Amino acid sequence: MWILTPTISETRLSSFGTIQKEDWLSGVHFLADALRTAIVAIHQLPQTPETLWLRLLGRGSVQSQAIIELQALPLDHPYQKATLELVYNLRENLRVNQELETDDRELIMRLEPLYQRNREQAKEEGRQEGEKDLILRQLHRRIGEIDALLIERITALSIEQLENLGEALLDFSSVADLEAWLTQHSI
Repeated sequence: MWILTPTISETRLSSFGTIQKEDWLSGVHFLADALRTAIVAIHQLPQTPETLWLRLLGRGSVQSQAIIELQALPLDHPYQKATLELVYNLRENLRVNQELETDDRELIMRLEPLYQRNREQAKEEGRQEGEKDLILRQLHRRIGEIDALLIERITALSIEQLENLGEALLDFSSVADLEAWLTQHSI
């Protein structure tokens, strides 16, 4: 069993008779082996990407630092996406509880813009993927089979460029027309 706590004193840890194993992170304190239980003192965890989502559950400066680290990650970073998904689930679970603690409300409010930004990016990526798929189907129907290199070039286009290609392809009669358009409009 894992017991997560934002903070815990050394006195309290000692009263449980916990030990810290050498091959484990600081902040993870084990009770007797027969109990198969550990206490995770979130405020004692190292500041690493692997502990980020746990530190978001901390309090005060630990939580604030974790939020800053999360915001600093690139939008497509896997830790950011996974962490935001976990926080979203936490947010939904906390909303069910009408009597949120001030700290929980503050966590939700501070992470909401980051979650919204991530959702907007996912929508944009989905829109771009859909646009690309439509263009490829239209090109296939209009000019036939397209080789992998051309598909790769089309995939690299922005949404605006894909929309422009969608209009231009109505005038294409061959693969050469597509190649000429890509040469002229690719960045």
